Amino acid sequence: MSPVAATWARVLAARALQALVVALLVGTVCFFMMRALPGDLAMRIAASRYGYDLVGNAAAQAVRAELVLDGPVWSALLGWWADVAAFGLGTSLVSGEPVWDEIVHQLGATLELSGAAVAIALALGVPAGVRAGIAPGGWTDRATLAAAVVLRAMPPFLLCVLLMLVVAVWLGALPAAGEEDGGLLLPALALGLGLAAGLARVTRGAVSAARASPSHEFALTSGLGDAQVLRHHTLRHAALPVLAWLGVQTVFLLEGAVVVETLFAWPGIGHALVHAVFGRDVPMIQGTALCMGLLFVTFNGLVDAICLVADPRRRWGRDA
Repeated sequence: MSPVAATWARVLAARALQALVVALLVGTVCFFMMRALPGDLAMRIAASRYGYDLVGNAAAQAVRAELVLDGPVWSALLGWWADVAAFGLGTSLVSGEPVWDEIVHQLGATLELSGAAVAIALALGVPAGVRAGIAPGGWTDRATLAAAVVLRAMPPFLLCVLLMLVVAVWLGALPAAGEEDGGLLLPALALGLGLAAGLARVTRGAVSAARASPSHEFALTSGLGDAQVLRHHTLRHAALPVLAWLGVQTVFLLEGAVVVETLFAWPGIGHALVHAVFGRDVPMIQGTALCMGLLFVTFNGLVDAICLVADPRRRWGRDA
């Protein structure tokens, strides 16, 4: 096997093993956490099915008997593991529908929101970071530093509320919540602005380090202009740390999606997870949490693949 093929095989095997561990660990932890919550599990499920005003002890007892909630805990967990082994996620305790069928639409909405947030971060953060890296200490450098401090320190729910007040209420430019026209932009901004601020600082550091490298000095002495050196040398060297940082920030996207989707009523995985927790819909909680974990693994795998394509040294197994 060639060094390139061995490198690709090693990356794929590592990510496949990580996906398996995430699937078992996330589902198992969610299962025991939901079972450990105070309150009557059958009553909460019955309330989610029939409404809090219509539910009573009789309905709760019927749900308990139907779902065998008094049965052994390990039996229910082993049943879910068996469903996962068969590439299923079980059945919702509230709706009675397969969890996978309910997640398909929600997963698409979350991917759409995450993609829009990353696009906003790239469109705002990379140009600002490149400009700040070219002119360290300039006004762009100071502005991106201030924005990074404020936006990264601000709780996501506070940024969501501010965007609602300014853009939706005061300006009336976009809807405050929902899927109607323009409804994607505000939640994407809420996720993308903090990501853009951090991306600008990482890009600034990567560009500054690339400009200080011997290869940059050699390119300048070889007769290339500043714009050519920036395009063909500086940005290529700076791309690798920026891509690696984006892979780490997948956690930021997934954590923020839970808050942002709930506040903006965006029908994604995070929104479904919150409703499932309130309804004690354990298979739905396990399924949504599992999908979020696998999204993290998949996104990091894509970043690894892009880094391998961008850096020949990694493909051939040589030290950077």
